[in-house]
Amino acid sequence: MDEARIGQPAQQPAIRVTTMPADANPYGDIFGGWLMSQMDMAAGLVASRHAHGRAVTIAVEGMKFHAPVAVGDEVSVYADLVKVGRTSMTIDVQAWRRGRHVEESCLVTQAQFVFVAIDEHRQPRPVAG
Repeated sequence: MDEARIGQPAQQPAIRVTTMPADANPYGDIFGGWLMSQMDMAAGLVASRHAHGRAVTIAVEGMKFHAPVAVGDEVSVYADLVKVGRTSMTIDVQAWRRGRHVEESCLVTQAQFVFVAIDEHRQPRPVAG
């Protein structure tokens, strides 16, 4: 097994996208904020599905950038629900990049996203454990 793939999640990614020039700085590296927004969307999909309704981000913990992402790379974002509280959900998120013409992938970013389920009045509501 290629060393770059060690630890890559076995499940399907929540989001997979190709990076574009508009997502990059003048040097061709993808903005960290763009990558973080993709991770937030992936975590939000998991949180909303588990909460059976609206859920909002309340915290991002331990954000680490391990490697750059370049224009044209495929980014796969994996999100795994790891903890459920009364109204909150903690989701481990990893972003992996793959060059456009290669098979190897490498971990580029990871963090924990915390979401709270909310009702129609935007107030916290209980979620099932």
